[in-house]
Amino acid sequence: MLMHSADVVILLMLAAFIAGYVDAIAGGGGLITVPALLIAGLPPAETVATNKLQGTFGVAASTLQFWRAGHIDVAALLPAVVSVGIGAAAGSLIVSQLDAAWLADVMPYVLVAVACNFALVPSARFERAGKSGALSAGAVAAVVLVGTYDGFFGPGAGSLYLAALVGIAGLGLVAATATTKLLNLTSNVAALAIFLAWGKIDFSLGLPMAAAQVAGGALGARSALRHGGAIIRPMVVVVSVLLAVRLMLY
Repeated sequence: MLMHSADVVILLMLAAFIAGYVDAIAGGGGLITVPALLIAGLPPAETVATNKLQGTFGVAASTLQFWRAGHIDVAALLPAVVSVGIGAAAGSLIVSQLDAAWLADVMPYVLVAVACNFALVPSARFERAGKSGALSAGAVAAVVLVGTYDGFFGPGAGSLYLAALVGIAGLGLVAATATTKLLNLTSNVAALAIFLAWGKIDFSLGLPMAAAQVAGGALGARSALRHGGAIIRPMVVVVSVLLAVRLMLY
């Protein structure tokens, strides 16, 4: 494991705090932390694994905030949670066997479509009072596909969860964001278990970043609960477009 200077760790913690805030509202925190870890000198495999560690803590913090506010019905969502966990674990297991390059080519167009959907569809559709609860078979199938993608590749998974929960499950933006956090936490934990087994995580960077992610994730969740669609919708659009551009230039 590499030794890292205090300056590098502090800058990565700052990146993780900002990423946690953004991720709690719209997903896409990896847009900030993955390049930061690469710049710090981590090889790609260690970057992905370490990013998954620190990101999982941030998602856990934001999930807790939404749950405490009464926006997540864990019991009702349990079938979806189990299914997403299985899908994410499968995605993580096959990542070493298949070339993800084709996903990098396809995902920018998917993310642009997500951005257009959130930008152009009338606001009333997103502000409807759907609550977190049991998902239909179609919605479960959609989020399992996203979970498998999250374990296999990952960028934009939060935006895809959100789009599926709004478009297929019919949830309002706050409820969909809350449910997204629980499902994203599930797919992160499943993928993280695989990365832990591989021994590719740099804990000297991952744990300080995780602490910063917790603070950023908790603050971002509070912002989403306070401002609702007024902050969630534009941030989803911006993050989706930036992720698409990043993947096109990757």
